[in-house]
Formats: sequence, C-alpha cells, structure tokens
Amino acid sequence: MASATETAPLAPATPAPARRLPRRLVAFAERAALPLLLVAGWEAFARSGVLPAALLPAPSAVLHALGDWLFGIDESTQTYSGHWVADALASLTRVAAGYAIAAVSAVLIGVAIGWWRLVERTVEPTLQMLRPIPPVSWIPLAIIWFGIADKPAIFLVFLGAFFPVLMNTIHGVRGVDRNLIRAGAMMGASERQLLTDIVLPAALPSIFSGLRIAIGSAWMLTVTAEMVAVKSGLGYVLWDSYYFLRYDIVLAAMISIGLLGYLSDLGLKALMASVLHWQKGTTVQGR
Repeated sequence: MASATETAPLAPATPAPARRLPRRLVAFAERAALPLLLVAGWEAFARSGVLPAALLPAPSAVLHALGDWLFGIDESTQTYSGHWVADALASLTRVAAGYAIAAVSAVLIGVAIGWWRLVERTVEPTLQMLRPIPPVSWIPLAIIWFGIADKPAIFLVFLGAFFPVLMNTIHGVRGVDRNLIRAGAMMGASERQLLTDIVLPAALPSIFSGLRIAIGSAWMLTVTAEMVAVKSGLGYVLWDSYYFLRYDIVLAAMISIGLLGYLSDLGLKALMASVLHWQKGTTVQGR
C-alpha cells in the first residue's frame, strides 16, 4: 500500500512575487490610511462652511494650486505658476549645504570629545553653553555677517543640524563597550585603528539617530531663514503668499516642505540600512 506521502498531491509552489505582493499592498495601506483619513476629514470640514473657503482652502483647492505651482496649468495666476522646481531646488541646495557641513563637523568634534578627555574639558563646556541658544536668535547676526543671500540660510541650517548630530555622536562614542576596546588593544591595534575599526562602527547607530533628527531641524531652519533673510525658496513663497492672502499656496508650500523632509529621511534610512546591514535580523531596528 502506498504511503500517504506518496499519494498526497503536492501543493503548487506560490511564486515569490505573488507572496510578496499582498504584503506590499498591506504595508502601503497601513502607511496611507491615516493621511487619507486626515485629508477626507479636512475636505469635509472645509466644505461644511464653518470657516470661509478663503481662510481654509479644501484639499482639492490646495491640490489645484500645487499643480499650477508645479506645471503652470492656470494662466490666470502668474506669480507662482510653474516655479515650484526652482523654489524647491533653492531650498534643497541650502539644506544640503548646511546639513553636510554640520554633519561632518559634528561627527569629527563629537568623536574627539567622546574619546579624548582633554578635548572634552576644553571644548565641550563652550558648546554646551551655545547649544541652548535658539538658532532663530542668530538671524540678526547672520544677516549682518552674510547679508540677504544663501549664506545666512546655510548658516542657520548648520546651527540647527549641528547639535543633534554632536550630542548623539558623543553619546555613541562614550557608550562603546570597554571590552571591545580592550580586546582591540590586546590585539595590538593602534589608537587610530581603535577609533576607525571599533569605536566609530560601534557608535554609528547613535550617529545615524542624530543625523535623522538633524535633517528635520535642517528643513525647519531653512524655511525660517527663507522667510526672513532670503528672497527665494519654499519658505519665501510660504511667507510671500501669506501677504497676498493665497492660503492655498501657503498650504501647498507646507505640504511640499513636509514631503521633501520625508523623502530626505527616507534617504537617510536607506543609507542607514546599507551601512548598518549587520543589524538585520539581530535587533528590533533591523527586523
């Protein structure tokens, strides 16, 4: 008599893409559910008449304004029509410049403070006194020093992004397991090798946390600077459209800033996943 395993028909194998597709759809639905609910509620409230349409434009009106700002589809409005790409690139340039300077300098200084006691005693107190000063309070000095141009905005972005990276780098370096350092020293590693091969890799998760916090601060500060010290960019359009009572453009600018900030964070997350590939399957972060 044939065994059950010999007579039972084999179940057809499910192709890998077919198994992954539902999960991707579920993941997309989970991410999109709350934004869609918020937009639907916003649309319903805006059309209810509780507030005048001029004061609270509906999402459909904001979408039309954003489309005109992007593609110039409405010939009756020439002020912002078709200028979105130039405005977004201006803001992106300032964010990228200030953020890059802040990230590099904060990581270098943070590693030095966390590793060398002399640097900690001589440099950290001054930085800790500067850290509580709001970056926006530097705007008058930034305008005096750099004028009305890109430089004050880049300077403010630098200030906003520097301290989150600095503090997380210091925390990451000081949190390295001493046993790892002792093991490296017993193997004959030099101080430079200890820093580059043990301390810095062990501190990278904390450093990336600071980098992700800093990118949000960078976007907030560039918009603030563009409202005051620059005559271009998304922040400038937001403030200028407020003066002309174009609240649809105000909301479109806010949405643009949020989306670009979100995409910047996604890029950092992808970089973090690539650099910290060893976390995959071993930590909650890498699940």
